[in-house]
Amino acid sequence: MKKNLFFFLVLFSSYLFPVKVFAVSNFSADYNVSYNVLPTTYTHVNIDASLTNLTGRYYASSYKIQLGFKDIANIRASDTGGVVIPTVLKNSRGSSIELVFNNKVAGEGKKTIFNLSFDTSEVAQAQGEVWEINIPGLSTQNDFKSFNVSVTVPPFLGKPAYIKPSIKTAFMANKLTFNKDDLGTSGISIAFGNSQIYNFNLRYHLENKNLFPVKTEIALPPTTNYQDVAVDYIFPRPTNVTTDKDGNWLAEYLLLPSQTAVITVRGVARLFLNSKQEPLLTDEFNEFLKQQKYWETSNNKIKDIALKLKTPKEIFGYVVDNLQYDFSRVIAKKPRLGALNVLDDSTSAVCLEFTDLFIALSRAAGIPAREIDGYAFTKNTDERPLSLVDDVLHAWPEYYDTEKKSWIMVDPTWENTTGGVDYFKTIDFDHFAFVLKGYSSSYPIPAGGYKLANNKSGKDVFVSFGKEFNQTKTLKVTFDIPEIIYTGVSVNGKIKVVNTGNSVTDPMEVKLSSKLLTGEKTFILDKIPPYGFKTIHLELIKQPILTNKKDTITIHVGGYSVRKTVKITPLFLNKWILIEGFLIVSFFFVLSLIIKRAGRVPLSGGK
Repeated sequence: MKKNLFFFLVLFSSYLFPVKVFAVSNFSADYNVSYNVLPTTYTHVNIDASLTNLTGRYYASSYKIQLGFKDIANIRASDTGGVVIPTVLKNSRGSSIELVFNNKVAGEGKKTIFNLSFDTSEVAQAQGEVWEINIPGLSTQNDFKSFNVSVTVPPFLGKPAYIKPSIKTAFMANKLTFNKDDLGTSGISIAFGNSQIYNFNLRYHLENKNLFPVKTEIALPPTTNYQDVAVDYIFPRPTNVTTDKDGNWLAEYLLLPSQTAVITVRGVARLFLNSKQEPLLTDEFNEFLKQQKYWETSNNKIKDIALKLKTPKEIFGYVVDNLQYDFSRVIAKKPRLGALNVLDDSTSAVCLEFTDLFIALSRAAGIPAREIDGYAFTKNTDERPLSLVDDVLHAWPEYYDTEKKSWIMVDPTWENTTGGVDYFKTIDFDHFAFVLKGYSSSYPIPAGGYKLANNKSGKDVFVSFGKEFNQTKTLKVTFDIPEIIYTGVSVNGKIKVVNTGNSVTDPMEVKLSSKLLTGEKTFILDKIPPYGFKTIHLELIKQPILTNKKDTITIHVGGYSVRKTVKITPLFLNKWILIEGFLIVSFFFVLSLIIKRAGRVPLSGGK
C-alpha cells in the first residue's frame, strides 16, 4: 500500500520583516530517510533533514509534515538546539506532525538541521507466504534538492522477488538504497517470497425456471500460466468438469424443472510471479485479435489510436494516462461501458473499462490480448480499488508476448490509482484469476457472479491466506467392452479416464494393445480438470468367422495399466443361439410330422 508523503513548509520571514510566507522556493530541502524493517513487521523510520536558506531574508521557524500513515508510535524529534516536542494531529490522509524549532537559523546558505523518527506498522506486511514493503513517494519532487532512502530488512527474507521500480544498486547486506529519481511520486514496492497461497471457499447459486430439465455450468478457478489450483471439495458433485478453449474449468450440472441449487467449492491456489510459457497456434493467435462486444477493434477511432501506439507498453501507458477511475460507479453499479464508450467518457472508468480499452487497442494493433476476472487482495481500496466490492472481484488484462511465448498480466487500473506504481513490467502475488476471457468478452461468469434475483446471501467469495498447497494427481481408468465378442460382428468399446485427484492432469498418452482386437494404438488425451473425465470411443477389429480364442487388451495411461481378457467366438457357438436353434429346428421338425400325419387320409374303395 503506497501512501503519498506530503511535506508542507511553514516559513517565517527574517527578523527584519516578520511576515508569514508559505513559499518553499526560499529554501532547499535535503533528506536522508532510513526504513529499518523489524522481524515483527514493525518499521522504525528515521528522517535526517536539512533546510538551506536560499536568501538572507527568511528563516524556518517551524515545519509541518503530512504523513500518509495513521498508525505511528514512539515519535521523537530534535534539532541542533535539543529536543523538539512534536504536535501530532490525525486526519483523513494519515497524520500531521508539526515541529517548532529551538533555533532560528538566519542567513543565506545557513542550514536548519533536524531529526524525526517514529515506528509504524504500515510499511511492511507479512501476508501468507509473502512479505510486502511499500515506501511512500514524493508528492512534489521539486520541493527537494535531494531525497535518499535506505531500506534494511531481516536477513531471513532473502533476496527480493521484485523491486518496483527496478534500480541499479545491488541488494547487499539486506539493504537497498534509492535516490529521489528512483523514488518518484509513486514510491517503492518490494516483495519477498517465491509464491503466495490462497484458500478459497466459493458459493454458486443456480436456478431452473423452466418446465423441463436444463444443463448448466459454473466456472471454477482454473490452473493458468500464473497459478496452480487444487479443488478439494465440490458439493453437489458435477456430472463432469470440462475445459473450454480459454482453459476455463466448467463444472456441469443438470437441473430439474423449478430446481434451485447452491454449489459449494473449496480448494487452494498457489500464485507465482512469473508466467509459464504457453505457445499459441496460428488459429489461436488470430482468435485473440478478433472484435468482441466491448472490444471494438474495427472502429476507426480505436484503430487510429492503435496505429500510433503499436507496442503493449505504449498502449498500457495510454490507458493509464487517459482514463480516470470513477469510484461513484462502483457504488452505483452502473453498466459496463466498453472500450469505445469509455473514450467518450474517460472520467467514468472502473477496472472493466481500463481492461476493455487495453484489449481493444492491443488487438487493433495486432497484439493478442484477453481479460482476466478474479479475486484481488487489497488493504487500500482507494489506491487499489475493486469494482465488485461485495466479493472482492477485479478485472485486468493479459497480452501475448511472442518472444517469451507467454501471456503477460498487467494492471492499468492499479497503476493509475496508485499514482504510478509499476504494474506493467512486474505485477504481484495479489491477482488470483477466476476466469479467462479471450474467445468471449462476457463469458464465462466468475465466482461471485452467480446470484439469484431474490438471493440475499450477500458475499459468496471467501479467500484467505494459506500455508500449504498439496496436489494429488490420481486417475481411475475403466474399459467398457463385452466379455464375449462374436466374430463377424462390429463391436465398439469405450475407455473412460476419470481424474480422481484435486489438480488438473497433464496431457497424456493412452496406449492400447492386444494381439487380435485392437493391435497397437495410441491416443492423446488433453488435460482433465479435477472432478472431470474424458472418454475414448473404440471400434474393435472384426475377427474371422471361425475364430474361437481369448484376447487380452491392455491399456497404459498416466502410469496406470488396465487389462481385460475377452473371449472371441463364432456367433453360431453361442449356447443361447444353439439352444434357440435347436428349439427352432425341433419346432419345425414336429410341425412337419404333424403336417405329414394330417396328410395321410384313408381312402374308401368300391366293392
